[in-house]
Amino acid sequence: MAPPPAAPAPPSAWQQAMANAYTSPIPVKKTHLGNALSSEWTKIKSVRSTMWTLGTFLLLVVGIGLLAAANTEPRNYAEMPFTVPAFFGLMLGQICLITLGVLVTSSEYGTGMIRTTFTASPQRHRVLAAKVLVFFATAFVVSAGAILFVGLVTSSMNSGPEAGDIPWAGTVIKGSLYVSLLGVLALAVGSMLRHSAGAITAMLGVVLVPAIMPAFLMIWESTQSLGEKMNDYNAITALAKIFGAEDNGTGGGSQLTVLVVVTAAAVAGAFTLLEKRDV
Repeated sequence: MAPPPAAPAPPSAWQQAMANAYTSPIPVKKTHLGNALSSEWTKIKSVRSTMWTLGTFLLLVVGIGLLAAANTEPRNYAEMPFTVPAFFGLMLGQICLITLGVLVTSSEYGTGMIRTTFTASPQRHRVLAAKVLVFFATAFVVSAGAILFVGLVTSSMNSGPEAGDIPWAGTVIKGSLYVSLLGVLALAVGSMLRHSAGAITAMLGVVLVPAIMPAFLMIWESTQSLGEKMNDYNAITALAKIFGAEDNGTGGGSQLTVLVVVTAAAVAGAFTLLEKRDV
């Protein structure tokens, strides 16, 4: 006869503990990009640096823009769009968006909170993608609103038979896109350098050096072509072409394309280094 089956072994202490483990009543859901976007939006709207930088940006763009509009006449807009006064404010205001772009990433490294962020969201590429999307949307909406406001006020102050009928909706979109991409470029540089002061200094060099160096490079014939290219593609000239201060409002396309390529390369580098380096 076959022996009777052995009795099952009593559960171990570990198995008993697991059987009595606490089960959360909160449903567990798989995280996605939307959760990271919500987290980054909470961060960017709750820190003081956002209010200071965007507040200063609006003060510069709107304040200088309206001051310039008050000192113009309808005939000044015969061949230029009504958003030209916003260009003068953006020459300084772009520095605010660059600073904010750097702080979106580098401030977490400076405080050490980036470790908490990556612990909560181990997929680092999702965190950086959320930072880029939230910052770009915020910068674009704020800058577009400021440029649009200046354009509307300028058109109401200087409309008349002497003023031209130059369309200016495109300058709102392209101008906002340009300064927002500069901010995203700063965000990528901040992610790669992980140091606020160093990244801001590097971005100021990117903006200011190409605007200053052509005056020296065009002195010598051997560097004249380089100086001309640098003069055509620096940030101030690009904004001037976009807003119609040069080329009657038809330029800026090639400058915007170059910035898109440079920003995409910097963001790609930031994603690559983010996965390779420790925090």
